[in-house]
Amino acid sequence: MIRKLKTGSYRLYSRKKNPKTGKRRNLGTFRTRAAAQKHERAVQYFKRA
Repeated sequence: MIRKLKTGSYRLYSRKKNPKTGKRRNLGTFRTRAAAQKHERAVQYFKRA
């Protein structure tokens, strides 16, 4: 899940909420949405590897 921050950058969050905290895990902050999408694909790939 990618969200735009007030600063104008984009942050990648996990899809599921952490049951202990009730929040989503921060998986990285990126300057462009394209960079965040690229990293999201890499994360999904390594989840299966």
